[in-house]
Amino acid sequence: MGQVTPVTGVQVALSTSSVYPERTPDAFEAAARLGFDGIEVMVTMDPISQDLDVLRRLSDYHGVPVVAVHAPCLMVTQWVWGREPWGKLNRAREVAEKLGAKVVVLHPPFRWQRDYARDFEAGLAQLDGETDVKFAVENLYPLRTATLRGRGAEVAVYAPHWNPVEINCPHATLDLSHTAVSGSDAMLMAAELGSRLAHVHMADGTAPGLPDEHLIPGHGTQPCAEFLASLGPRGYSGIVVLEVNTRRALTSEERRADLAEALEFTRHHLASGVALRPGAERPGATHPGSA
Repeated sequence: MGQVTPVTGVQVALSTSSVYPERTPDAFEAAARLGFDGIEVMVTMDPISQDLDVLRRLSDYHGVPVVAVHAPCLMVTQWVWGREPWGKLNRAREVAEKLGAKVVVLHPPFRWQRDYARDFEAGLAQLDGETDVKFAVENLYPLRTATLRGRGAEVAVYAPHWNPVEINCPHATLDLSHTAVSGSDAMLMAAELGSRLAHVHMADGTAPGLPDEHLIPGHGTQPCAEFLASLGPRGYSGIVVLEVNTRRALTSEERRADLAEALEFTRHHLASGVALRPGAERPGATHPGSA
């Protein structure tokens, strides 16, 4: 399986979560083999994802830089790097700085993390003044409860909000699988974030409400192609990270094929946006089956 040649100035990286149930070293191998520009390390219960020295060795061995670190913000990672939220973020910053990563992805606080939620905006402003690493708050989604009559009530799980548009934060991550779950307009959200849009998680989804699908882009209903094409004209200078679900793949080769398809789609549509810039030459890359 050959590599996909980059055709734009926007780097395309692979999230280590995209190879699950394989592990962090397998993500580095896949990224190197397929020609990704870098890796985003999702810090999980996998000890390798938490180990700075091992991550450095993997990066050096495969020649794939770590470009972002996803802090352990999930319910299932509540014990990783301790339970104190600011401690987790400072640890993520340390790993990012030592590996040369430019972004730490984080989630809004859970509502029951009252002290953390109360100080969240001020704390992010302080961090932004202390480091060149960008702490980019990711869009999540509201949760809905089922009722006997079938009408769901929205439950506020995150505070100050699930949507970084509504949070006073310097930088944001936009995830297109999450816009599907929340029923949000990804193009509008990007426009509202403006220069605060610092990082992108590229994936797809089909409908509001859980599950959070993280489909291969182009396999759902989100405007993945249009969104990618818009990044060049926006002057976006961040990274696009493929954070997709490949759990249905029966073999490593099937998983690599899914990732190669996602990478080709992403680079093709990024290139179509570059071609829209005044004076830019249209790249010669083509995408089989694209309209």
